[in-house]
Amino acid sequence: MFLLYGGLFFVLLSRFVFIQVTGTAEGQSLATKAESKYNRVQEIPASRGEILDRNGEVIAEDTLSYKMIAVTREDVSNNSSIPRHVVDPGDTANILAEYIDLPQEEILEILNNGIEKDKYQVEFGKAGRDLSHQKMLEIKSLELPGIMFIQDLKRLYPNGTFASHLIGFALKKETEDGKSKAVGKMGLEYIYDKALTGTPGKVEYQSDTKGFLLPKADKMVTDAQDGYNIHLTLDKTIENFLEDAMNKAEEKYKPEKMTAVVANAKTGEILAMSQRPTFEPNTREGLSTNWLNEAIEQTIEPGSTMKIFTLASAIEEGVWNPNEKFKSGTYKVFDRTIRDHNNGLGWGPISYLEGFQRSSNVSMAFLLNKIGDETFIEYIRRFGFGQPTGIDLPNEAAGIVNDKYPINRVTTTYGQGVTVTPIQMVQAMTAIANEGTMMQPFVIDKIVNPNTGEIIEDNEPVEKKSPISASTANQVKDILESTVTSDHGTAQRFKLEGYTSAGKTGTAQIPKGDGSYLWGRQLFLYSFLGMAPVEDPQLIVYVAVHKPKIKDTEVGSQPVAEIFNSVTESSLKYLNIEPENLELSKPITMPDLVGKNLVDIQMDLEAQGLKTVIIGQADKVVEQYPKAGTSVISKGTVFVKGSGEIQLPNFNGWSKRNLMIYKSLSGLPIEIIGDGYVSKQSLTAGSIVTSETPIVVQLSTPQEVADPVVEKEETEEVEETEQLPQD
Repeated sequence: MFLLYGGLFFVLLSRFVFIQVTGTAEGQSLATKAESKYNRVQEIPASRGEILDRNGEVIAEDTLSYKMIAVTREDVSNNSSIPRHVVDPGDTANILAEYIDLPQEEILEILNNGIEKDKYQVEFGKAGRDLSHQKMLEIKSLELPGIMFIQDLKRLYPNGTFASHLIGFALKKETEDGKSKAVGKMGLEYIYDKALTGTPGKVEYQSDTKGFLLPKADKMVTDAQDGYNIHLTLDKTIENFLEDAMNKAEEKYKPEKMTAVVANAKTGEILAMSQRPTFEPNTREGLSTNWLNEAIEQTIEPGSTMKIFTLASAIEEGVWNPNEKFKSGTYKVFDRTIRDHNNGLGWGPISYLEGFQRSSNVSMAFLLNKIGDETFIEYIRRFGFGQPTGIDLPNEAAGIVNDKYPINRVTTTYGQGVTVTPIQMVQAMTAIANEGTMMQPFVIDKIVNPNTGEIIEDNEPVEKKSPISASTANQVKDILESTVTSDHGTAQRFKLEGYTSAGKTGTAQIPKGDGSYLWGRQLFLYSFLGMAPVEDPQLIVYVAVHKPKIKDTEVGSQPVAEIFNSVTESSLKYLNIEPENLELSKPITMPDLVGKNLVDIQMDLEAQGLKTVIIGQADKVVEQYPKAGTSVISKGTVFVKGSGEIQLPNFNGWSKRNLMIYKSLSGLPIEIIGDGYVSKQSLTAGSIVTSETPIVVQLSTPQEVADPVVEKEETEEVEETEQLPQD
């Protein structure tokens, strides 16, 4: 017995020594097994990057939400005075079905599945995610055993319907490990999904089997890296002006669809872009099968807006004589007949200038003879038609310049048989507004890494080859203005209150797809391509309305004018372009003010008609806005920063843009509430303030200026020709 037990003890001791020395048992590392038992890793979620407007206003961001889970393992409640797991699955499922979008039967199945498979916890899929704080509190107040909440992130679009086909949306997607992450499904959210997606961090620690941190256990933290922030050229205020105007036109005229673009005439920056039908990105309500951004990806036959570039070609070639007369009415191209929009009756012999103002198709046909077919098509391509603009968005359509037959070249002069995109029209118009310099449109201002502040991509305006001279561009501008001011002009409705405007209307037939065209007042595409103010164009606005339900007493340009006038007037006021005596306003090049005496430069600037806002009342200028070399309109506002104490100005009537500039230069903690123009401020003007003084400023949306009533009868043009030969 002694030898037997002694032998067993020796074997056991040998085993202990072996394990102690090697640290392994049955071929497995005991240290590794211990680590796997007690080591825990908790993920730190990374925020998806923000999408911001040009002023840093949020368009899309991640916001706090809650994910509901149910603890289903019974041993979690051991040594606890209250149950910490789901005690009654049936009762729990019955109650939860009233609060989340999931049937009671499915909830019960999820709970029972977790219990049967001895899972620590279960989730409820989409129905249990993205819960609001209020919904979480409602369920939490029920005190259901085992029901818990984890903070989560939800994609939020705080402006609702806002350039929705451009911005797009992101949705939560289940990953292979049962987790979820936001994935871009449309628009910029899809295009820049990789840049917007962050990298989660993690916390590594040791805990007991119930998850409690072990004494003296270390934590290792790897910080999450948030996704890149994308700053757009869009201006939130101008976009809201556009969305509001399109909503009103949609409700009033119920068109089949609409497209509109607002651009900076100097730089090609897209300030606003929208279309109808549209949708609410938070809920996807209104989202149809059409996911195309129609300003970029869809082509149209532009109609008479194309006559702008036919006119420019004629002037540049030296064959434009505004006082020369032609016989209006009809024009023959072999066996085809071109007709003016008044059923081919015309207005007798009229001048080419009057022909353009009346939007005569026949005048364009005669001009083509003067320009020459091939030369004209070359000009059209110089203006960027038939090729993508290169805007920083994918899937851009190129359009088609059809010059196969002589009739094709004639109809192209007035915008039929040629296809273009709205963004091509805007790009081409920059050449007219910029004295011949054509600017490439773009929507991405910069991409920034929020974790480091590094600018990943920084876009600047891009000049393209000038299709025409400055002299030609200025002549075209003047003639386009006459379509608004002349008694013969088809664009009289586009006259602005207090501002000059120029542009060209279009009333185009819509092709059926079989070579023929739809016909009828409610079946046309009505459009306008315009700029304002004429003396120094700041904005280019393109609006197209398809098949509006207009009354017999209404003209087709009416819904287009209501959108254009409302958006352009409000935007010019917001940009502080003064409407009074605008014809006397001339651009001023900003001098370098840094280092100069505050009092002296204030007197100099105001002598030139500029308004000055002084930040800090003492010594010399340390910062200025606009920067030296920038062009400023007379009566514009200049911000000058000195040193010393800051007296709060009277903000009443200030635009949000100017308020943002003042806030940035002063460094004051100004809380801005609302959109539009300043109506209230929490501290009176003249108050001495510091970086610790709380300041609240309330903005209100400007009232719309009523459209002037046009008493005289107005005419509209319709591009019409006989059946075209097919390819």
